Amino acid sequence: MSHPGASVAEALLTAFMGAVGGVRQRQFKRFVIWIYTRFYPVNLDEAVGETADDFETFNHFFTRRLKPGARPLPDAVDALVCPADGTVSQAGPIVDGQLLQAKGQRYSVAELLGDASLAARYEGGAFVTIYLSPRDYHRVHVPCASELASATEIPGRLFSVNASSERRVAGLFGRNERLAMHLTAAFGDYALVMVGALIVAGIDTPWQRPPAPRSERTKPRVLHPDGVRFARGDEVGTFRIGSTVICLFPPGIALTERFVPDATVRMGEAMAVGR
Repeated sequence: MSHPGASVAEALLTAFMGAVGGVRQRQFKRFVIWIYTRFYPVNLDEAVGETADDFETFNHFFTRRLKPGARPLPDAVDALVCPADGTVSQAGPIVDGQLLQAKGQRYSVAELLGDASLAARYEGGAFVTIYLSPRDYHRVHVPCASELASATEIPGRLFSVNASSERRVAGLFGRNERLAMHLTAAFGDYALVMVGALIVAGIDTPWQRPPAPRSERTKPRVLHPDGVRFARGDEVGTFRIGSTVICLFPPGIALTERFVPDATVRMGEAMAVGR
């Protein structure tokens, strides 16, 4: 995704980091990964690739895959699983078309999704917001067997999405660049929103997204992929550098007691119970 809504400084810094992340020169790549792992305690024991030399670039390291079995799914077939590793920043009911961003701050579901009619589907339902820190695994997965109905690329700012920004920037998640995916499951429709942030060089998806014409990069773009289906726990997208995932569910979906603010969660653990 391009960054038409971002400030010049945000866009330049993000583009610079994206370029650095793609450098293949061995010594430079090893140095960048070495510096990064000194700041952030990345667990490479569970990754496909255990040393800097196992990765072609820093971006390859950052978007590392996990070894088979690293995130076992629950036995209960009706359990919706957590889409990502990270920290729950907020979770709870969707009331009056609003989501809780931080203490005393709410924002609009319609603004987040870029569509008031889609937002209405989730009134009285539940949401969970998960922050992916720089040390976390950055691939995002579907919580249940699903079919992708549509996806909306929404241009916007590139504010940081850490806890400080959540408290400071009003309507943060409805202002940042994001990809809002609308999926259909056995219990009905749900939404999974990947929110970009400062230094995020892109949001990749395993399903095809044709490049947007330059004339359309300043407004939301709705895509209708055909026949894109996922089994529970399948990958649906990848972040390049830390950001946030927001799941919206219709009434009747109950979050587990684990999913409360500040809880550390892992992809694949039981997050909610479907109808």
